[in-house]
Amino acid sequence: MSRGSWWASKVRQTWRHLRARVEPDERRELAGWLTPAELALFEAMSVADQRHGLDVVARLRERGMSDREVLVAGLLHDAGKGCVGLLPRIVHSLGQGVGPWVVRLARRWPGLGPDLDRLRDHPERSAALAAAAGCPARTVELIRRQDVPTDDPAWPLLRWADETS
Repeated sequence: MSRGSWWASKVRQTWRHLRARVEPDERRELAGWLTPAELALFEAMSVADQRHGLDVVARLRERGMSDREVLVAGLLHDAGKGCVGLLPRIVHSLGQGVGPWVVRLARRWPGLGPDLDRLRDHPERSAALAAAAGCPARTVELIRRQDVPTDDPAWPLLRWADETS
């Protein structure tokens, strides 16, 4: 991805974060295919992360994915972020795109460190929450390894859906 397209994608992502909402019919539809514990985990996520998870699921379905374990992984993969605000998310993204020095510098800002840690560690935290909600081992592993290639044939599609949603 070119530097210009990276910036453009981050601006779009920020705009989507600010405008995120989940419609009542989307919540009702989830109740039809999630377990009560999975639905509770979804409901505990920030609205922006809920919207992103729903968008990931939509992208997966557009590509023909119907495997429930993969769809649940796409929906809940950011559950461990908690209710982190926009500023830490921007700093975290800049750290990934520009360099880790951005995060090191931002840690000097009082109170920002725990949120940055939560964002850094969210794959493991999300996987632990999914496991506690009774998700299948494959779903938990796809969440845990969301940024690390696996042998699971669904991983590339899941990664693509996450990056393009």
